[in-house]
Amino acid sequence: MNKKVIGLGLAAVAALGLTACGSRSSKSSSSSSDSLKVAMVTDVGGIDDKSFNQSAWEGLQAWGKKHNLKKGQGYDYFQSTNESEYTNNLDTAVSGGYQLIFGVGFALHDAIEDAADNNTDTNFVIIDDEVKDKDNVASVLFADNEAAYLAGIAAAKTTKTKTVGFVGGQEGTVIDRFEAGFKAGVKSVDDTIKVKVNYVGSFGDAAKGKTIAAAQYADGADVIYHAAGGSGTGVFSEAKSINESRNEADKVWVIGVDRDQKEDGNYTSKDGQTSNFVLASTIKEVGKSLQLISDDTLDGKFPGGKTTRYGLKAGGVDIALTNTTADTNTAIKEAKQKIIDGDIKVPEK
Repeated sequence: MNKKVIGLGLAAVAALGLTACGSRSSKSSSSSSDSLKVAMVTDVGGIDDKSFNQSAWEGLQAWGKKHNLKKGQGYDYFQSTNESEYTNNLDTAVSGGYQLIFGVGFALHDAIEDAADNNTDTNFVIIDDEVKDKDNVASVLFADNEAAYLAGIAAAKTTKTKTVGFVGGQEGTVIDRFEAGFKAGVKSVDDTIKVKVNYVGSFGDAAKGKTIAAAQYADGADVIYHAAGGSGTGVFSEAKSINESRNEADKVWVIGVDRDQKEDGNYTSKDGQTSNFVLASTIKEVGKSLQLISDDTLDGKFPGGKTTRYGLKAGGVDIALTNTTADTNTAIKEAKQKIIDGDIKVPEK
C-alpha cells in the first residue's frame, strides 16, 4: 500500500500566506481569550461531515489551541442544519462578541453580505465565494479544479472497467470546478473512459449519496470521486457494503475530498483480507486558511475587501495518495508540476 502524500508538508502549506506574510507580533503565541474571538458558521454538512466543514473546524481548533483559548470563549462554531439558520447563527455569533466570523461555504454568501452590512464593526470571511466591495468581508477561493485534475489521473490509471463516477453535492460554481477538473484529468490519460456524473442536490443527504453511488457502481463504475460534503458519507457507506461482499481483487474505489479520508475506507473483504478502498483524497486547506486569516486579524492585518485564491502552487490544494501505484504517482507528480509551471491549464467549467 502506498502511503505517500504529495506536498502536504507544512513548508508547502506555509506558502498559503499570501495574506499572511510578514512577521507575527508577540501576541500571536501568547494571546488571551479577549484578544480576538473567532467563530465559524457551518454549512448544512456540519462539523462532522468528514470533509469541508470538518476541515474548517479542525483548523479553528488548532488556532485556538495555539493561542491558549477555550471553546466557547475564544473560539467556537455555530451549527447550521438548514439554510434558514445561517442568518440566525451569524447574528448569534455577533451577539456573542465574536469579532471575526467565518461563513463556511458559498451557500452563506447572502447571509454574510447582510450580516456585514448590519454589523460594520465585525469582520467576516466567506469561504468558497466572493463578497465584493465590503471592507469588513474577506473572500477565500480555492483552485479545486487543479486537485481534481490529479484525482482524475488517479481514477483513469486505476479503473478496470473504463468507467468512473463523479458525485457532486449541490450544483454551482464551486462544485463545477471539481467536476471540470476531474473530467479533464481522466481524459488526459484516456479519452475513451466514461465519466458518470450525478448531483445529490445537498451537502447533507448521505442516504441519497449512497443511492447515487449504488447506481453508478451497478452501471460499471469502479472508481467514484465525490465532492459532496456530508452527502459523500453515503458514497463511502455504499463502497464498504459492496467491498465486504466481494473478494479483494474485485473491489471498488472511492476518492475522498477536502481532507485525507483514508480512515473511512477500512474494511474486511469477503475472502477475509483487511484492506482499504480509498484510492486517494484531494486536499483543500480550509482549516489552514482559517488559521492564517485569524492570525492576520490578530495582528491588525485583516484582508478586508480582498479575495485570496489558494491553488497547487500556494499549497492550498493538493492530493493524498493512499492506494495508488508507483506509475500513477509518477504521472500525478509530473502533472502537478506542469500545472504549477503553467504548462497545463485546468478548466474550471
